[in-house]
This record gives sequence, structure tokens and C-alpha cells, in this order.
Amino acid sequence: MLGYDTLTLVWYVLLGILLCGYVILDGFDLGVGILHPLVAKNDRERRLVMNSIGPLWDGNEVWLVTFGGALFAAFPNAYAATFSSFYEAFYLLLLCLIGRAVSLEFRSKVKSDSWRRLWDAIFFCSSLMAAMLLGIAAGNILAGMEMGPMFEYEGNLLSQLHWYPLLVGVLTVALFALHGAIYLYLKTEDDLQRRVRSRIMPIFFVFTGLYILVTLATWWHVPFATENLQQYPWLWCVPVLNGLAVLNIPRAMVLGRPGYAFFSSTMVILALACLFSVEAFPYFVHSTISPEYSIDIWNARSSHLTLWNMLIIAVIGMPCVVSYTCVVYWVFRGKVKLDSSSY
Repeated sequence: MLGYDTLTLVWYVLLGILLCGYVILDGFDLGVGILHPLVAKNDRERRLVMNSIGPLWDGNEVWLVTFGGALFAAFPNAYAATFSSFYEAFYLLLLCLIGRAVSLEFRSKVKSDSWRRLWDAIFFCSSLMAAMLLGIAAGNILAGMEMGPMFEYEGNLLSQLHWYPLLVGVLTVALFALHGAIYLYLKTEDDLQRRVRSRIMPIFFVFTGLYILVTLATWWHVPFATENLQQYPWLWCVPVLNGLAVLNIPRAMVLGRPGYAFFSSTMVILALACLFSVEAFPYFVHSTISPEYSIDIWNARSSHLTLWNMLIIAVIGMPCVVSYTCVVYWVFRGKVKLDSSSY
């Protein structure tokens, strides 16, 4: 049996893998929803945009459910503190995820322009708000929160909406929109594909500007975020690789290799997630009231035996999740088409 501290670190990494899987896969889903009214000019094109993610979105959310269950079992104190701190935000996120699912299922049930416009608007708003809320949550966790004694959150929803988390939220929207645009370019054809192609570079420049702005804001507003980088200089390879991945997106598009561009945008998300983990480690929530009230991997973890039994389950279960994801993407590969089973 692995040592207690080793198991704790293993589960921190596994949680990061699950979260990265969700953000990468559902990131382009949300990006497609954000772009939906901006690239589709008629009902047929809107249906094509929706069908590009129709067979995939529910499987992508399996990664989020798995992450939540793993966090609950491996680090129960972190689960309880973060969920109680973000009650209102999580309710809104859940409402957005439900709204997106319902809009996909209900849009084509009635042949009415007003009916379809309603669900199109819900699809767009749900995708936009979900991406924004995920970014706001990440910004709050990175900047620190008003965590008091006994893991009790002493802030409120308004205190979570200060300028830094909102800026990170806008960056997340731009990142997902870019990721979704490249995915749509891969899945569409003809005029719709050309229209999507024309949106990619403007979105890229917006994302790059926000990326630089958030980097400078983090350096100034979150001084402890660079502590691990200063203590372990080799970790600077993470932000360097992040920057290279960002620059590789326009290069791949100019070379006419959209698959390579999509891989690059995936690597950008992965590198950002790694950078977030490096800057936050070992904390789940950094207390702005007093460091002794912070929640880290050591005071949030479950028992040694629990972590070991969960690792056995993860070794069996995670390959099933990965296999399911690979099979779904293989079955629905290629350009999106409309048929009798389409949305």
C-alpha cells in the first residue's frame, strides 16, 4: 500500500486529470453554444451547429460528475467548503447546464420560428453563463476567499464578483469560444465553414489580449501565485509551454491544418489547467482572512484506507470512462450532417 502522503498527491493529480478532461471536452461544447448565433445565419445552419455537439455533450459531462464524486470522497472538507461557498453560483451553473440540455432536446420539437428562436436564445445564454461561472470560480479560488474557522465561508455572492474573478471569467469565455470555433471548422462545410473560419482569428486576438491582461493582473493581485514557481524554477516550463501553445494556433491555421490547431487549443487549456494547479498547490482554498484557515490537500483529505480503496476503483473505472469517450468520438467522427435523428 502506498504511503498516506503519496496517496494524497496521487489523488490531487487524478482530480486534475478529471477536471482537465471536462474542461477540454465540454469547453468546445460551450464554445459552440457561444458561437451559435454568431455564425449560423438560418435554421439549417443553426441545426448543423447544434448537431456538431448533439451526440457528445452528455458524455462530456460525465467527466464533471466523476470529478465531483472523486472530490467528495478524496477531499471531503474541500468539497464541503467549496460547495457551501459557491451555493448560488453552483445553482446558476446547474441551471445553465440544464438549460443547454433542454434547448438541444426541445428546439426542433415544434415547427415554429418563435419556438426555435426561444430555445436558440436559451442555448446561447446557458453556454455563455456556464463558461463565465466556471471562470469566476477559478478566479476566486486562485485569488483567495474569505474562509474562516472550521472551514466556514464568511463572504457572499457579491464578494465573489470583484474585478479579478470577472476578468478570469471573460478570459474563460474567450478561450472556450476559440476552442469551439476551431472544432466547428473541423465539423462543418461550405459557407458555414468559411464563416466560422473568418471568426477564428478575431477571437484569437481577443483571447490573446485577455490572456496577457490576466497574466499581469495575477502577477500583481495574487502575489502568492508565483511562490511555487520561485521555489522550483523548473516549473517555469509550464507558462513557457502555455505561451508556445497559444502562438501555435494561428500558425496551424495559416498552414491549413485545423486539426493541429484544435490540438493546440486543447494544449492551451491543458497548460492553463496545469499552471492553475501549480500556482494553487497545495491549497484548494486560500483564506484571505488568515493562512491558518486555508484548506489544503493535507487538512482536507480522507483517511488512508479510503484513498487506497478509491484508487483501486479509479484504476478500474477511469479506463471505462476514457474508452467510452473514445468510442463516442470515433462513431461520430467526420463532418456533421442532418438526418431524421438530428436535432
